[in-house]
Amino acid sequence: MELFVRGSLTRREVMGGFLLTGAALVATGCQSGGTRGWSPIGPRADRPGPLLGPTPALKPEPRVVERPTARTITIQPRSAWTRAGPRRWLADPMHGVSRITVHHDGMPPVPLRGRADVTRRIESIRRSHVAKGWADIGYHYVIDPFGRVWQARPVSLQGAHVKYHNPHNLGIMVLGNFEVQRPTPAALASVDAFVTDRMRAYGIPLARVYTHRELRPTACPGRNLQRHMVLARGRGGSLVRA
Repeated sequence: MELFVRGSLTRREVMGGFLLTGAALVATGCQSGGTRGWSPIGPRADRPGPLLGPTPALKPEPRVVERPTARTITIQPRSAWTRAGPRRWLADPMHGVSRITVHHDGMPPVPLRGRADVTRRIESIRRSHVAKGWADIGYHYVIDPFGRVWQARPVSLQGAHVKYHNPHNLGIMVLGNFEVQRPTPAALASVDAFVTDRMRAYGIPLARVYTHRELRPTACPGRNLQRHMVLARGRGGSLVRA
């Protein structure tokens, strides 16, 4: 069942669709958006595939210029975890950001005791995505259990994290499998602060902040992170207060 329609979803529509598809969710890794073989416009692995049913004519979205924010969040550079660059010829340009989607990695949990463990984990995810024929790691940012934010795929490139919904969609992934783990307090604090910061930077309303399962049938971002995101966007939640 496809939950996303053009334009903003109301929170009632999102939660209604979530209840209808709950039985179909699977607790596997976060199934991102590489679509080799599906694209009607070429073989690029990161291009979105066709929508279910007749494909509507899409209006081009204007380029969105990131605005300075009052709060400065330290972002660990890509060079801190990999020497490899993206294969830009396999990705479409982003041409602005108008929505945000939150994920978990959804893989079998491994101990992340420090910075070195985190960088190896991010690099292993990148390698697995590239092995599928994608341009790069599918997400634009990664948040680790210690609350650090890591630069992943360049924001100038369209991500590969929600099949059929990658255009203009900023992908933020939290390391962990939150079907079986609980996000650390440090990770949740960074989710709230960083999502808020990106909303302000790109002028994104709360109604266009999603989790993966709200756009596609999947367990991502896991029940424990999903619960936090629902509360954070609800009345008096941490994202509403920001």
